[in-house]
Amino acid sequence: MTDVHTGVLLPGRPFPMGATWDGQGANFALFSEHAEKVELCLFDPSGKRELARHILTGHSLSVWHGYLSGVQPGLLYGYRVYGPYNPHQGDRFNGHKLLVDPYAKALSGRLINHDANYAFDRTSPLQDLSFDTRDNAQYMPKSVLVDRRAKRDEDFQPHEPLHTPWSETIIYELHVGGATMQHPGIKEGLRGTFAGLSSDEMLRHLQELGITAVELLPVFPFADEPHLVEKGLTNYWGYSPYTFLAADPRYQSEQGTREFEAMVKRFHSAGIEVILDVVYNHTGEGGHLGPNLSLRGIDNRSYYRLDAHDPAVYINDSGCGNTLDLAHPRVMQMVMDSLRYWVEHGHVDGFRFDLATALSQTQEGYSQQSGFLSVVNQDPVLAGVKMIAEPWDLGPTGYQLGNFPARWSEWNDRYRNTVRAFWRGDDGVISELAHRISGSDDVFGPAKRKPQASINFITAHDGFTLDDLVKYNNKHNQNNLEDNRDGCGENHSWNCGVEGPSQVKKINALRHRQKCNLIGTLFLSQGVPMMLGGDELSNTQNGNNNAYCQNNPIGWLDWSESTPDNEDLKHFIQKMTLFRNLCPAFRREDFFDGHVIGDGPLKDITWWSPEGREMTDADWHNPHSHCLGYHLFDQSDDISAPEDHLMVLMNAGLDPVSFILPPAVYGKDWWRIVDTSYRMAEIPDTQINAGDSFRVEAHSLVLLKGHLMTCADDKT
Repeated sequence: MTDVHTGVLLPGRPFPMGATWDGQGANFALFSEHAEKVELCLFDPSGKRELARHILTGHSLSVWHGYLSGVQPGLLYGYRVYGPYNPHQGDRFNGHKLLVDPYAKALSGRLINHDANYAFDRTSPLQDLSFDTRDNAQYMPKSVLVDRRAKRDEDFQPHEPLHTPWSETIIYELHVGGATMQHPGIKEGLRGTFAGLSSDEMLRHLQELGITAVELLPVFPFADEPHLVEKGLTNYWGYSPYTFLAADPRYQSEQGTREFEAMVKRFHSAGIEVILDVVYNHTGEGGHLGPNLSLRGIDNRSYYRLDAHDPAVYINDSGCGNTLDLAHPRVMQMVMDSLRYWVEHGHVDGFRFDLATALSQTQEGYSQQSGFLSVVNQDPVLAGVKMIAEPWDLGPTGYQLGNFPARWSEWNDRYRNTVRAFWRGDDGVISELAHRISGSDDVFGPAKRKPQASINFITAHDGFTLDDLVKYNNKHNQNNLEDNRDGCGENHSWNCGVEGPSQVKKINALRHRQKCNLIGTLFLSQGVPMMLGGDELSNTQNGNNNAYCQNNPIGWLDWSESTPDNEDLKHFIQKMTLFRNLCPAFRREDFFDGHVIGDGPLKDITWWSPEGREMTDADWHNPHSHCLGYHLFDQSDDISAPEDHLMVLMNAGLDPVSFILPPAVYGKDWWRIVDTSYRMAEIPDTQINAGDSFRVEAHSLVLLKGHLMTCADDKT
């Protein structure tokens, strides 16, 4: 270690947490309730040479702190934390291990998986967990001192959030790196970065689709799990964070630490919100045989939920080896500071919380009155941002769909499974399908929540892509090197007759139609639609439904495949997003209740039988019915505007079904807007009369539009 002048250390203050530069020097503050000594370690600009260590002499409120004068932004640092090492008592301190500041605003370098990162000697019997004395600094990224004072650079001045209403929101979920790694229109040096993601090419693509929000898979720095590294694989999705206020350097180009903010600003200028998928339920330090990267070495007992009978073992409601203890006020503070930071400095518009139920546990189990939900719901900084819960974890009270507070929206896996099952041709599905496409009123209505509480999706990062959903009956995860044991076994998928790619035109035509059926149902449903990035490209993962470790072409979007089917699918999605925007009936802010409007017989929604009448109980309980129709009546707030009448007809059966359309009072002079039995450019431009018998082909979806005042100009 080189002895150089690195500033004068003063006691400093216990707040704010992390490293804060004031123009003259920096204050450092680190919480550790059970530590006995904390050293601040400074490194040269390469991060390879440790230049000096300073003992943080300030110690108040369980925070170790010090002020270092004369240092400048860009300083690289880390911590060594000393205390007892007794895993079976919950303590895992080891001063030989350099640790990342959990409040670091930026990192330099990559985390390198190495045995020296472990507090115990991995060469000894694992049950011993014997103390390891190797220094790991060369394998750890370094925390970076960042100037977060008011910025003078015009390009990075704060800008107003978009506040797109939930009823107008269309989400596109994507991976920052994988979205552009193979994009031919993006410079090679920008592929896989925030700058590449916000390039003109990507923004234009998203705008053409009608997207209003991107939901980014985790961007926090994350670890590659040891079992993946041993197999020559890496963590791709990023659900293993080890610090919470920095963006992972692997997504940054030469623009550096401000690149994330520049990306958000460009998205906002294009009218697109940015939602972050955040992971606060666990960290990348893993289970009891995992490394010391940050929190475990700072204060294991405070940050994690430990087994009361053997504190060497972690409560594992996350399924990832550990669970953060948000019942501890300092852990809660860290999570809330992170959320506020990304809103105030990153200017993001919302968050999707991975395994949100794990964050909301009390001693009695999940509760809407948990500390986390209570703190979030009253926080003024978070008041205007979108909050999305993944409403499950692996704990005993883990599945809580529909049970989050009123301001939250939730990923609705029941919607996904039901819509997939219907279009697969399953029996006995239509009753539940009606609930799903009308906003899951049975799930969210009892708590007086709105349809926008339901985030509807057919596909997401976890599971089959849309193309694979119609191409595979079974998962094919062999490339994950887990003998195809990983990933969900039941995907409610249908390969249309052949497993995998096919050269048979009839099968490929059916697959294309099924994709349109699934996407069409998504955009004609009440609630908030979410697409998986790349579905519009017919992106495939070759049947892999758990590509979390495939940072390669399997997991990346393929932009090279330009086929007539793909162009038609993209055109179809554009049509559906446009029509959804033009028709408030498909984005209501209240649930249907079947009430009669005016003098009748029109209702806000009428479920329609092929026989030309409202559906009866017998219709709903027919286990072999594979078709569903419904009429929507929408009264515009503009009294001079015509009343919209809309018919949706869905046939998932093997044979055509003829629907007798409603009489003229329900709308006459119908126009066919969508018919998935045709390509978009080939849909017949013909008028259909009220009361006519209308043939809905097998495996197809039809949307008809009309109003009581016949007007050809009204056709969308």
